[in-house]
Amino acid sequence: MTRERDVRAAEELGVWAVGFVFAASKRQVSVARAAELGRALGPFVTRVGVFVDAPPAEVLATARAARLGAVQLHGNEPPEWAEELGRWLPVIKAVRLTGPADPEWLEYPASALLVDGAVPGSGRPYDPAWLEPLWNHPRLIVAGGLTPERLPELFAHGCPYAVDVSSGVETAPGEKSAELMASFLRAASTTCG
Repeated sequence: MTRERDVRAAEELGVWAVGFVFAASKRQVSVARAAELGRALGPFVTRVGVFVDAPPAEVLATARAARLGAVQLHGNEPPEWAEELGRWLPVIKAVRLTGPADPEWLEYPASALLVDGAVPGSGRPYDPAWLEPLWNHPRLIVAGGLTPERLPELFAHGCPYAVDVSSGVETAPGEKSAELMASFLRAASTTCG
């Protein structure tokens, strides 16, 4: 998220985590801006930093400066990097789905596994049946083209640990809509029980 009113709205709606993108992206924020936005959140919302192929020392320095509670690795980070980072804070490994999921992803040493679309942040959905090999992961997070209307189709296949949404609740890149967030959270809480 890039605006204070968006992070406040997310907290008021009961969002568990807010992501700050540090990798090159139309949603990228600086470390200083992430720290500022993070201060607008209460203590029970996890601040998650999104990184792509950043070395562990850089990720840890950013995590300290921005007061992150978890990191999401969205690139080709080797397992050793996740193990190093995992000594300090929870690691979420993101993988891109371009076809049926690879069961080997379950072996990556992370606290959670996030499955995203082929082009993260694009809002393009994929076939939820592709997730089949991953449903037994205890902390499977599903992202990729999610909207309130798509959640019932996803939940017909299984109930993930969490869902992650960005473009599905935006009016423009980086600009979240409190109304769309509320609709998404209602759909998430009433569809998968």
